[in-house]
Amino acid sequence: MERRIHRWDVTVQEARAIQQRLRARVDRRDRIGRVRWVAGADVAFGDGKAFAAVLAFSFPDLRLVETAHAVAPLAFPYVPGLLTFREGPALLKAFGALRTRPDLVLFDGQGVAHPAGFGLASHMGVLLDRPSIGCAKSVLVGEWDADALGPWRGAWVPLVFKGKRVGAAVRTRETTKPIFVSVGHRVSPRSAIRLALACYAGYRIPEPTRQADIAVARLKRESGSA
Repeated sequence: MERRIHRWDVTVQEARAIQQRLRARVDRRDRIGRVRWVAGADVAFGDGKAFAAVLAFSFPDLRLVETAHAVAPLAFPYVPGLLTFREGPALLKAFGALRTRPDLVLFDGQGVAHPAGFGLASHMGVLLDRPSIGCAKSVLVGEWDADALGPWRGAWVPLVFKGKRVGAAVRTRETTKPIFVSVGHRVSPRSAIRLALACYAGYRIPEPTRQADIAVARLKRESGSA
């Protein structure tokens, strides 16, 4: 599934240049088609390794149909804004093991709501050439009006960074804290919100990424990593 665009064994300066180059490939228009299969992806770290899980679900009923795991050594330092260079190799291995070809991927991380406008969901979406959405639990960049966000499920307000809308604070469950949804690739801002809400299964976090988070925690635990 991966389109091999760049190496991962790069310097920090080379990583930043890669971000700048690939950011221009992000498509914020709807190029999705019919969504029959949606995937959730997440990564955990421990003992110098990255543990990745990608779970495929039928859509819209969100029935789990396949799980793929991968483990990869960490070869890139922790640098804020460049976490994809730590997460990417393991995630791509997991996607490579997935037989189901997802029509949409939700990532536990940022899309364009990122200092460089190119977070995990955008980076992976471009490499995989898959429609993708960032569904983050917290804000990385930007401001939003908490007072204007309604308490009902489906309420949302813009997330604004440097005068531009980069995403939305979205209430996925009544009266709970919002999640922060941003375009990854090949999805419009409004469709990103709509599809994130469509992946609701009773929890604050969309079901594909919620289950991916559980899966990586289990994988890490079973490996004996702290």
